[in-house]
Amino acid sequence: MASMKIYHDSDVDINVLKGKKIAVLGYGAQGRAQALCFNDSGLDVTVGARKDGKSWNKVKEDGLKVAEIPDAVKDADVVMMLLPDEVQPDIYKDMVAPNLKKGAALEFAHGFAITFNLIQPPEDVDVIMMAPKAPGDMERLVFLEGFGVPALVCVHQDYTGNAKNIALALAKGLGSTRAGVFETTFDFETKTDLFGEQAVLCGGLTAMIKAGFQTLVDAGYPPQMAYFEVLHETKLITDLINVGGFEKMWYVVSNTAEYGGLTRRDRVITSESMAGMKSILDDIETGKFKDEWRADWNNGLKDLKALEKKDSELQIEVVGKEIRALFERKKQ
Repeated sequence: MASMKIYHDSDVDINVLKGKKIAVLGYGAQGRAQALCFNDSGLDVTVGARKDGKSWNKVKEDGLKVAEIPDAVKDADVVMMLLPDEVQPDIYKDMVAPNLKKGAALEFAHGFAITFNLIQPPEDVDVIMMAPKAPGDMERLVFLEGFGVPALVCVHQDYTGNAKNIALALAKGLGSTRAGVFETTFDFETKTDLFGEQAVLCGGLTAMIKAGFQTLVDAGYPPQMAYFEVLHETKLITDLINVGGFEKMWYVVSNTAEYGGLTRRDRVITSESMAGMKSILDDIETGKFKDEWRADWNNGLKDLKALEKKDSELQIEVVGKEIRALFERKKQ
């Protein structure tokens, strides 16, 4: 497969957005970070929020323009859907679609709603994505330090012929072109993102930590020691891998840890584990996961809440709260 094209500052003209009105819908971690960075980059930003709600007041405190979502969308040249995946379809249908003007760019930070046809935009708008590869707080921090986090850009529909330039200009407004912006597709972004979350970052990692903790506790080891060894030190390892890959991590840890890890890891991640990962990807690609997630959302998140409660009652969570408290600096 061909390498992804990378764009940097010199490749992108932010003036593509000069004189254009940008509506940022949602003021959570992503919405707030992007709106503030765009504003600092000289772009005309209005945040769409529920009047007099928590976000509405926060936008005012931050010194940005705020309007109710339908009013923010009217006359906007770029409408950024920075709302949770589960609420996007209804808000789009009720508040965005009736007010979206011809030739506007409808922008997403994650492709879920477009990839799975939960939102079907009209033919007379651009449909683009600019997806920063970091949490909102990190995006803002790195921007204020004079740099930016890497991002992805995608074009799903190019009505104006200028869709990619708009997506890239948004990335530049966030500082992402200082690091590097990769061009991909909605389909690739959505499915790899969901897979990473489920099989490795959120699902796989927590399952492995739980299993390691339970193995030690069942063998008679103190739960506090088990917690330190299988959970507390994961940050050290993931930080090292993030900075310099596996090579950096193996260099920093002891030779004993390196030999043990390299000779034993295949006992944990086996051919059965790989088959499980493949089944996760199959559920994503066929839409099975999308259907399950939408059904639970429509059912008031009953299953999700039950799973959250079950996880919160795990012994590792109870022990973890006690141990984490030891690292908190007490006020004198």
